[in-house]
Amino acid sequence: MTTTSTTRTHVTRARGTATFWRRVIAGVVGGVAGGIVFGMLMAMMGTLPMIAGMVGSDSPVVGFAVHIMISIMIGLGLTVLFGNLLLTGYVRGLLVGMVYGAIWWVLGPLVAMPVMFGMPPFTFDATTLPSLMGHLVYGGILGVVAVAILSRRR
Repeated sequence: MTTTSTTRTHVTRARGTATFWRRVIAGVVGGVAGGIVFGMLMAMMGTLPMIAGMVGSDSPVVGFAVHIMISIMIGLGLTVLFGNLLLTGYVRGLLVGMVYGAIWWVLGPLVAMPVMFGMPPFTFDATTLPSLMGHLVYGGILGVVAVAILSRRR
């Protein structure tokens, strides 16, 4: 009877109440994983120098580094704040991650980036749709990787 109780407690904890530090690890690892894939897409589109412009550079390497740092911060936002509530299964993690990525597509490339560079927000051009696709891929990877880490048993 005691073993069953311990097992139930352990499973419940693994499924729904990951510790703060486990959520941090999930956000960092998920953010880096999604950021690397998205960063490769950005390299193919030639947009990494624009990201580097956020810190006064035009180097694609600097742009990639900035992109990874942003990817980690955004990943932490999802996992630390909402990990126990929203990231409860792989399909749900994928969907939540994609919605989260779409939200950041609006906040980042459609609002914050244009404003930083003195352009009007919500400007649509040739990079808009590929950027949306990249954000969806990033979010999906973030969500799935985070679920994998949050649901692991110790």
